Amino acid sequence: MRLTYDPRYNIAYLYLKEKSTEVETIHVSDELNIDLAPDGTIYGIELLNANEQLRGIDSGKLRVINDATGKQVEVTLDPA
Repeated sequence: MRLTYDPRYNIAYLYLKEKSTEVETIHVSDELNIDLAPDGTIYGIELLNANEQLRGIDSGKLRVINDATGKQVEVTLDPA
């Protein structure tokens, strides 16, 4: 799994599978798209207006937590 962020367009993308040449995009809302792989599984999730969505309650920090081990990694996001 991989999360990328492009500050030029303020878009984040969460890749759940290896790159696929064909995806079907489902437009969920003005700020969320989901890409499906040819086998129907989720390929990735695109967040538009990503700064606003990823900031959430953590004041500009993205925190990834492994609930099983309690280990966490924190990344500070660029200001909007």
